[in-house]
Amino acid sequence: MSIYEKFCSVEEDENGALKKIDIKYEDNFNFAYDVVDAIAKEEPKKRAIVWCNALEEEHIFSFEDVSKQSNRYANALLSLGIKKGDYVMLCLKRHYEYWFISVALNKIGAVMVPVTHMLRVDDFKYRFNTADIKAVVTTEENGVPKRILEALEKSGKTAILASTKDEEGFINLNKLKDTCSDELERIETNVKDSMMMYFTSGTTGYPKGVIHDFSYPLAHIVTAKYWQRAIDGGLHFTVAETGWAKASWGKMYGQWLVGSAVMVYDFDAFDPKMLTQVINKYGVTSFCAPPTVYRYLVKKGAPAMPSLKSASTAGEYLNPEIFKKFYEKTGLYLNEGYGQTETTLLSANFKGIKNKEGSMGVCSPLYNLKLVDNEGNEVETGEIGEIVIVPENGVKPIGIFASYLNDPELYKNAWRLGVYHTGDSAWKDEEGYFWFHGRFDDIIKSGGFRIGPFEIENHLIKHDAVLECSVVGIDDPLRGQAIKAFIVLANGYEPSSELEKDIRDKTNAELSEYKWIRQIEFVSELPKTISGKIRKTELRETTRK
Repeated sequence: MSIYEKFCSVEEDENGALKKIDIKYEDNFNFAYDVVDAIAKEEPKKRAIVWCNALEEEHIFSFEDVSKQSNRYANALLSLGIKKGDYVMLCLKRHYEYWFISVALNKIGAVMVPVTHMLRVDDFKYRFNTADIKAVVTTEENGVPKRILEALEKSGKTAILASTKDEEGFINLNKLKDTCSDELERIETNVKDSMMMYFTSGTTGYPKGVIHDFSYPLAHIVTAKYWQRAIDGGLHFTVAETGWAKASWGKMYGQWLVGSAVMVYDFDAFDPKMLTQVINKYGVTSFCAPPTVYRYLVKKGAPAMPSLKSASTAGEYLNPEIFKKFYEKTGLYLNEGYGQTETTLLSANFKGIKNKEGSMGVCSPLYNLKLVDNEGNEVETGEIGEIVIVPENGVKPIGIFASYLNDPELYKNAWRLGVYHTGDSAWKDEEGYFWFHGRFDDIIKSGGFRIGPFEIENHLIKHDAVLECSVVGIDDPLRGQAIKAFIVLANGYEPSSELEKDIRDKTNAELSEYKWIRQIEFVSELPKTISGKIRKTELRETTRK
């Protein structure tokens, strides 16, 4: 029996599609003790992590390794005065220490705050000023320790500082843990305690602290088993740095719950050729990456990947053209999914159901999704509405965040009228599949029409010259707003008036007239958040200067 079966009962149809799932857990459920240590006890040599880097170093860790190493780190952290409820920032890139230390923090009951190593001084300063960070555990690479020290000085804050190697001003946590016991007496936690906090990527404002409780990992059973198709004894590879919520989606919780090991490739520069070499060398069985990765794989030519049985994507929304080309090259459908930092997987093209290219799929059995208008009324099939989560009997569903850091009013507003407002808009077809329309903030209003940028971007990306693109509304005296496209060209193409006309004409030929692109600007890169999401707000601002 897989470990996840201890915590849930499922009902599937004849095709293996999930129809119903009931998740059960004790008040003191703790992923570290009740999953990691439980597997280590039952199957100590079971593979948990396969790790390699661009320098061809590699390590394979069993669940016994994770259990014992996390105990050592827990004892080391306790010796530094870190205790239950303390906020501990982890800036560990894709280093394997992240898996040991995150489990250790679960065991202590401390609140882990993963952040990306790409943060600049002001980013760290904002986080120190916003959250009461008791300690920081960081990698020594990329000048991160110096930025942390500068940020602390600017913020006037203090924190326990630890690094994975010798670094001036930092405790070498690896040396300290080597002096500690690999035995640890269970520290009791409550499932409603704060377990982790992510800062959102802040596409429209300053990042918000999103807090999840100890029940959060269990909701990712659906993520791993029915969307990513991770399998017991398999090897799942999600391309994500540990500073992002996507790491929780694909690099530990759900995968270990269903018995799959996780593949970790530690790299700096993205190289699609190296990703596919890792997949083939280690026999990866399931793969998940953002659309940007698949765009590059398709453009560069994806090789055969015989071990790969499933591929999924989320984070942005997949252009159907890339979906088709990836299938032509690999024979695999890309299973698109949808969720937020504040949630787990809300909808997807799940195992056992028909895959619809470009669709967000159907509602997860864990949630009740509705599409509503500005007054909170449910819209008709085919009409655009905001995606909201309707709780059953007023009880917050598992996997939905517990609070926003220091902002109860923002949390209350997100749950106005008794439903959780995602801020995303979509429409639903007659078969119950959701189709992304855009952030409410990104909707273009032109000539009395409401236009989502996603459809136009779908058509733009079909042009061979277009590597990346983003569409926004710009001020127009006649239409209110006109449509402008910002385009990054593929290798081998140079900006010209002729190319601009060709792209515009071919794209507009596939669009209704009210959706026509009126302006194109070629750019060397699109402004993005550090998580890789395009900052449409910044693009709109450039048009007003």
